[in-house]
Amino acid sequence: MNSLGDLERRIMDVLWDSEPWLTVREVVTRLSDRDLAYTTVMTVMNRLTGKDFLLRERTEDGRTWRYRPAAGREAYVAELMLSALSETGDRIAALSHFARSVTVEEAEALREALPDEAGPYRERP
Repeated sequence: MNSLGDLERRIMDVLWDSEPWLTVREVVTRLSDRDLAYTTVMTVMNRLTGKDFLLRERTEDGRTWRYRPAAGREAYVAELMLSALSETGDRIAALSHFARSVTVEEAEALREALPDEAGPYRERP
């Protein structure tokens, strides 16, 4: 999975934190702390659509596109974590190191997220 560039991440943050659908103009307005051209943001949003980070549809008048994230921020971060894990030669060692670094609350959340013993990850005889 590709990580996002700075502007891509800023645009995704706006969309993750906003209403379900936004136009390019609305995203430009919410990126007010940067002096960005409308066409720059439009180009990046089109590229994010091509990378399957964004979904788009025409507005009711058919003149403008509006966009929303294809998945939530948490799904993106999970994909980054899996991608990083695939970079190691020893996934078990990397997972063990990660497990030792989480808080008690995070460890409990991981335990609860795992399937029970009858789940799909149990080795079958």
